[in-house]
Amino acid sequence: MKLILAPMEGVIDADLRALLTAVGGYDACVSEFVRVSERPPPPRVLLRHCPELRQGGRTASGTPVILQLLGGDAHLLAESAASAAELGAPGIDLNFGCPSKTVNRRDGGAILLRSPARIQAIVAAVRAAVPAAVPVSAKLRLGFEDASLALDNAQAAASGGADLLTIHARTRADGYRAPARWEQLAAIRAALTIPLVANGDISSAARYAECRRVSGCADAMLGRGAVARPDLARQIRSAEQGEGSAPMEWDAVAALLCQLAQRMAHHAEPRWVMPRLKQWLNMLAPNYPEAAACFAAVRGEREPTRLLRLLTEAAYPGALAV
Repeated sequence: MKLILAPMEGVIDADLRALLTAVGGYDACVSEFVRVSERPPPPRVLLRHCPELRQGGRTASGTPVILQLLGGDAHLLAESAASAAELGAPGIDLNFGCPSKTVNRRDGGAILLRSPARIQAIVAAVRAAVPAAVPVSAKLRLGFEDASLALDNAQAAASGGADLLTIHARTRADGYRAPARWEQLAAIRAALTIPLVANGDISSAARYAECRRVSGCADAMLGRGAVARPDLARQIRSAEQGEGSAPMEWDAVAALLCQLAQRMAHHAEPRWVMPRLKQWLNMLAPNYPEAAACFAAVRGEREPTRLLRLLTEAAYPGALAV
């Protein structure tokens, strides 16, 4: 069983990757996508999207960070992958799943699901451009308008030389509407000789177990569920080993939010701290009533001072006592 932390543009960035992988349970994580359009991105752009390349392509806790590329030009993607490998990327992932209309209009992401031949050509070009020791993977959806090409696309990526595939069990037309159609992954997994990673709606250990039963996929990629439950990967591993494990308490979650603010203070403008904290609080709220209460208490505020005080009091009782 492999558990991979998903890329989520504007949500799971290097700061959150560091915090969530430190909680534990992940075998790898994938960076936010690097867009490749008119020319290969220079090293500074790759390093901005994946600063872990400066430390051996791993988070501080030692989890490998696979660098994800997005685009439709096989030659440019191959050059970009080669550059990333030279910088020390432990793997290259190709994004064929992004549903953004803007991305799709620019020949990237899920639009490529309309052409299995192009998927094969892109994967083959990237595979040939990087050392054999650097794995190449691809992230797909079930399809664009429908799932009629799901197996064709998966087999195209595999025949192009992909070492692993992840499929978000929705089409582009589905967006993120529930439910993910895990049952459609079973036939694809059976037809492949490379690992297939299930993605979509895995929000708890029980949901992972159901996904594994329905899809036959032991490996999973965790996205929104991982943000909403910071210890989700650890919970899944404990459940699979037949061990009981208490969920992370609010004080520990509040400490993570404080750490996010501290990390952002080193590289981001102060005005971005509060939106990121509110974003995470909103995603935590279904599982932590305290997160919803914190958000309600600071809803109209732009500065994080009061929120950080609330979080600090929860995480470190007495720390602010005079």
